[in-house]
Amino acid sequence: MNIETIKEYFNRYFVNVLKTQYTDYNGRANRPQFWYFFLFVFIITFVLAFIDTLLFGRSLLSLIFSLATLVPNVCLGIRRLHDLGKPGWWYWIFLVPFIGSIILLVLFCLPGENKANAYGEPVKA
Repeated sequence: MNIETIKEYFNRYFVNVLKTQYTDYNGRANRPQFWYFFLFVFIITFVLAFIDTLLFGRSLLSLIFSLATLVPNVCLGIRRLHDLGKPGWWYWIFLVPFIGSIILLVLFCLPGENKANAYGEPVKA
């Protein structure tokens, strides 16, 4: 994977989600869209936490970034569940201690429905 591909993925799966789907609970999100967004959020948070440690000694920048991406994370998770044909209310299963997060992780890893469902047409990768 070269730097141009990484920049393309970053723009398509991270910047585009923040610009156009920041609070969009409607529609569907395929696996690459969900997991690449998660990957870029993780990497940026890790880098900001490292900078925080060097400069401030506490997590200020990473906290601000995490709060700024909280809503898009929830929206993307709900759209990912929509891709599986499940209602967005399933997202709150993570509140069940331990097992809820595992169930949600397994659901996020499953392939989406290849046909139209109640939430729209399948998203092309």
